[in-house]
Amino acid sequence: MAKKDNKKRLSVLWVLLLILLLAAAAVYGGGVFYYQTHFLRGTVIDRIDVSNMTVQDLEEQVKDYFLRIMERQSDGTMLEEDIQGKDISLEYGSSEPLEEILAQQNQWLWFLPAPAEHVMDGLITYDEEALEACVRNLKGFADDFVTEPADAYISEYTEGAGFQIVAEVQGNELDFDQTLETVRTAVSGLEEQTDLDAAGCYLTPQITADNEQLQATLEELNSYSDVKITYTFGENTEILDGAAISAWLKVDGSQVVLDQGKVEEYVASLRKKYDSIFRPRTFMTSYGKEITIDSGDYGWWMNYGQEAVELAEMIKNKESGERTPVYYQTAASYGTPDYGNTYVEINLTAQHLFFYQDGELILESDFVSGNAARGYDTPAGVYGITYKQRNATLTGENYATPVSYWMPFNGNIGMHDANWRSSFGGNIYKTNGSHGCVNLPPSVAAELYGYVEKGTPVICYYLPGTEAVKEAPGTSGTEGTANGSADGAAEAGSEQAGTEAAPQ
Repeated sequence: MAKKDNKKRLSVLWVLLLILLLAAAAVYGGGVFYYQTHFLRGTVIDRIDVSNMTVQDLEEQVKDYFLRIMERQSDGTMLEEDIQGKDISLEYGSSEPLEEILAQQNQWLWFLPAPAEHVMDGLITYDEEALEACVRNLKGFADDFVTEPADAYISEYTEGAGFQIVAEVQGNELDFDQTLETVRTAVSGLEEQTDLDAAGCYLTPQITADNEQLQATLEELNSYSDVKITYTFGENTEILDGAAISAWLKVDGSQVVLDQGKVEEYVASLRKKYDSIFRPRTFMTSYGKEITIDSGDYGWWMNYGQEAVELAEMIKNKESGERTPVYYQTAASYGTPDYGNTYVEINLTAQHLFFYQDGELILESDFVSGNAARGYDTPAGVYGITYKQRNATLTGENYATPVSYWMPFNGNIGMHDANWRSSFGGNIYKTNGSHGCVNLPPSVAAELYGYVEKGTPVICYYLPGTEAVKEAPGTSGTEGTANGSADGAAEAGSEQAGTEAAPQ
């Protein structure tokens, strides 16, 4: 009985095995039959995975093909467009190469991995001009859709914030050639979708906010923000700070450059505002009458060129602090009057001189000025003592005269002692005056020499109505005590001019 049961079990097993073998044979045979018309798994033709597809499937695929194109909008979101295969006449040029690949594959081993890649240029064809037209018609090339990329840059100076970097703009401007090539490749591979952003089809900014050179330039520009240079002109101050300097800075490549022209314009504005040389001045005479003097070379005179150079250097070095301009010539004080209250006052009409020190009359004297009859009139104007010299020799075309006290103030015109004269003041100058100098009694010249210094203002003027009549010899030329007028200058007397051995 047991033997009978075992024999029965063996029969069942053999039946099951036969069934399995028949099933396997059926599956295998089905596979062989299937892959007579279908491409083996792993088959790639011109980058197209055709696994388990028939030639007809491929032709149908081409017939219904469209490429989805992902584009970037200006706000960073994505836009989808597509290109239809039918719009570019997409098709297989011939099915014969496909049939040949199918015929050459080993369908008997269909169950084994059989990766195979076939390159067959020109298998898929399309109208190139139509494809190019479709690409050009993408919204990504429409003027009203496109935002051009823009480089990061440094902003204008802002009070309190200085210079800042304005970030780049990525934009969404497509490179046509790159886009066309990307689409062409996708179509040739029958790809379902292509992302133009991922494919690098967009033009990009050349300079981004994290650019090292841009960061270095920003740091250099902002290093000027704390510069503060102060000019003081008497009671007035002019402050040059980072806000103003920032407008003078230019970026030339990787270099921050200070615009020298802007520095010069600024210095010119200071010169125009505060220089007093060659400008009219009002002057209250010792005779109680205010006059306007519009000649002479006294006053503040800024060395515009040198000051611009030195100021620029100070700015480039980022130096702050007080600054005094470079001057060709200075004056006694800023403001009005610039000659201050220590000066020599010369009334050429009255032939009378006053010297004031800190507003107090220190001395006064008659003098003899330039010979009017010979055209040697002493010029009116406000001047400054050029220098002073003891024991100088005054020379001209036909004279060389030594003097003990020489105080020039207008070229070769100056004040000096004239020991060859016995009389001063009155109308002597009209016919027996000097070559333009102011001749003083020796004692007056000596005393005045002790008071004046280089730069001491000398104010010369003519004042009608103050003409003096010469006193008798021996009564003029001494220090007076007048307060605002010349004592004895108007007294009657005979004019007896002393001889001027060398009129100067």
